[in-house]
Amino acid sequence: MSDIQGYLLTVTQITTLEDLWPMHQDRMASYGFDYILYAATRFRTDRGMGDMRDALILSTYPKAFNDVYLDGGLFRDAPMVRWAMNHTGSRSWREITEDYIQGRLTPAEMRVCEFNRTQGVVAGYGISFPRTSARSGHGIGLAASNMTQDEVDAVWEKHGAEIELINHVTHLTILSLPYGTHGHRLTPRQREVLELVADGKTVQDVADVLGRNPATVEKHLRLAREALDVETTAQAILKAAVQNQFHVYQA
Repeated sequence: MSDIQGYLLTVTQITTLEDLWPMHQDRMASYGFDYILYAATRFRTDRGMGDMRDALILSTYPKAFNDVYLDGGLFRDAPMVRWAMNHTGSRSWREITEDYIQGRLTPAEMRVCEFNRTQGVVAGYGISFPRTSARSGHGIGLAASNMTQDEVDAVWEKHGAEIELINHVTHLTILSLPYGTHGHRLTPRQREVLELVADGKTVQDVADVLGRNPATVEKHLRLAREALDVETTAQAILKAAVQNQFHVYQA
């Protein structure tokens, strides 16, 4: 078995995002990409990317960068993000640099590029993964703070196919794993109660199954809604399902 085959086999056997993400960081660092930004959403709208609180975002960038780029919303005008919204495949940042130099970017896009330059984020590649629905969008940006774009393109020329393969398999694995946005995850009891309601049981039914009173069941449902940042139990069921938080194996 080759190194790449062994690595991908290991990736497909991982059952938690906490184990997978550091492993992916290390693998990408071996190619020279020390900054990684992964984003996935299934709640896109006709007007944009939707509420980013409903997206899964993983970043290895420093907090100072994330505070402006992610929390400050600068990413919405990033040329690579805008490209990824309508395309799939990989793209060298060289094309963005050329557009920047030639003045082909909008003022908002120019501001993103200028911010990136102040942070030393100028060389890299982006991958936009195939979408499974009109509401979904998934992509990853790979940046190399210690390489020029010429050096990054040379790495891609030699290893691009395997880098893309690793990222595609990692992406598909991520989509299969449970996660909670912004640290919001259901407790085992909240999950159990929500699963029973999703199966069509009433609050009284759930109380009977668990040997609890209806008020306790209502409390767990309320806490589940709060944890998932939604208003109704139906929305909580949908969001928990999308985030793969149902039927989680407890070792």
